[in-house]
Amino acid sequence: MKILVLVKTYPAISKKYGEIVCTAGITEDGKWIRIYPIPFRKINYRKRFKKYDWIEIELTKNKKDFRPESYRPIDYQNFRIVGNLPSDKGTWKERRKFVLKNIYTDMSALIDDARDKQKSTSLAIFKPHSILGFSFEPTEREWSAEKLQSLENSYAQGRLFKTEDEEDIEPFEVVDKLPYKFKFEFTDEKQKKFSLMIEDWEIGMLYWNCLKKHKGDEEKACEDVKKKYFENFAKTKDYYFILGTTLKHHKTAKNPFIIIGDFRPKPIEQPELFSFL
Repeated sequence: MKILVLVKTYPAISKKYGEIVCTAGITEDGKWIRIYPIPFRKINYRKRFKKYDWIEIELTKNKKDFRPESYRPIDYQNFRIVGNLPSDKGTWKERRKFVLKNIYTDMSALIDDARDKQKSTSLAIFKPHSILGFSFEPTEREWSAEKLQSLENSYAQGRLFKTEDEEDIEPFEVVDKLPYKFKFEFTDEKQKKFSLMIEDWEIGMLYWNCLKKHKGDEEKACEDVKKKYFENFAKTKDYYFILGTTLKHHKTAKNPFIIIGDFRPKPIEQPELFSFL
């Protein structure tokens, strides 16, 4: 499949797969695709794809995941970056053509589509009516000891069977767990209020960079993250959420969606001018 990469979530720890990242994107005809699992940081650094890269990768439907968008990579190391969809440093005209083909503005309608047995929608672009706030709260600071031990055992065994692509990868260290949960509070077109957690890779990296800048002051780091997302992105961009469900909560949660990414071009300030023959 040829896929435009739009999402990389912050790494999580799995006993079965190790450190994994959920990657998602869209095909040329606008179909959402979830690629899971991908141990992204084990990919040769020179070959790692970025957001808005077009990649070609061989996938198979994930038979253990009923969600229609979910696929597994045949070989996570075996893919090609075949292009990039650059920004125009403005309204992202070309990116909009691919990303904004089917926009939800009613959260209840999206949840209904997730619960519909025929649709089981689990990935979507959502345009909030208004963004009310941004919050952060402490969470568990360490990964599960059991999962870490399983990961260490798997890595120790894997070192004996490194592939050619993995030869020049630096010794693997588990990514630090984010000690805070970040959330957006917003309304949809019907003025209903919602609060959703953000699990994008970028917000995690922003936190660690801010923590370094403030020499370990977590409160200041979190306030910087809030300023970036709430004061900058939410208030100055034409801001969209990329929402996704988790397999565990898709059928059971009142609202199964979390924010797994965003789309943030500059607003279109005036309609395009058309010339007529």
